[in-house]
Amino acid sequence: MMLEVRALSLFYGELQALKEVDLHVAEGELVALVGANGAGKTSLLRTISGVLKPRSGSIRFAGQETTALPGHALPELGIVQVPEGRRLFPHMSVRDNLLMGGFHRRARPHIQQNLERIYTLLPRLKERSTQLAGSLSGGEQQMVALGRALMAMPKLLMLDEPSLGLAPLIVQDIFRMIREIRNEGVTVLLIEQNVRRALSICDRGYVMQGGRIVMEGSGPELLASPDLKARLLGLAPQSAVETQA
Repeated sequence: MMLEVRALSLFYGELQALKEVDLHVAEGELVALVGANGAGKTSLLRTISGVLKPRSGSIRFAGQETTALPGHALPELGIVQVPEGRRLFPHMSVRDNLLMGGFHRRARPHIQQNLERIYTLLPRLKERSTQLAGSLSGGEQQMVALGRALMAMPKLLMLDEPSLGLAPLIVQDIFRMIREIRNEGVTVLLIEQNVRRALSICDRGYVMQGGRIVMEGSGPELLASPDLKARLLGLAPQSAVETQA
């Protein structure tokens, strides 16, 4: 198994953000994680990537326990996150932003080869290579963020809301690139507010509500579930309401 999360609990002070979360991602899978705002999706990704430390539970990557490892050590292992909001260096060129992703020990010997691969996958970035990243459109900036992550040679690529704030045509391009990345053999864990698109391209999906995983299944299974809309709105499904009444 590429990623195994077991009984993960996270607190912000006295507020519990993650509640006994179990999740797994097999090698080569594209797994979507969806849920209402505040459901805990970003907190889970930030905990997997070492930015936040859980109070209890475990995270294993490719069989290795990573729960206590610092965030800066995880790209070397192959865990790479594209954060919400892209977090580019706006006053640096597109090329220099891309190169920033390739300086850890495992990726550094392949930096030029990886740069050419990114330019092939995202030809618009080659056209914009000398342009300041901050002057690009939102869609182009998201492509730079994707490219920078790929420069790190991820084994597991975690994407946090990659289509947020983008025009529909650009969103199509972003999802096409995500599929191509997965088809190249990169395992993908995707957080996405565009639920229908995310579940339509994933191998499996999880639904989070109130810091817990409340549904799991294939994309078609989740899309067909009568409980999905209630969960995404942060409500208990009708069956649960009837049980509690």
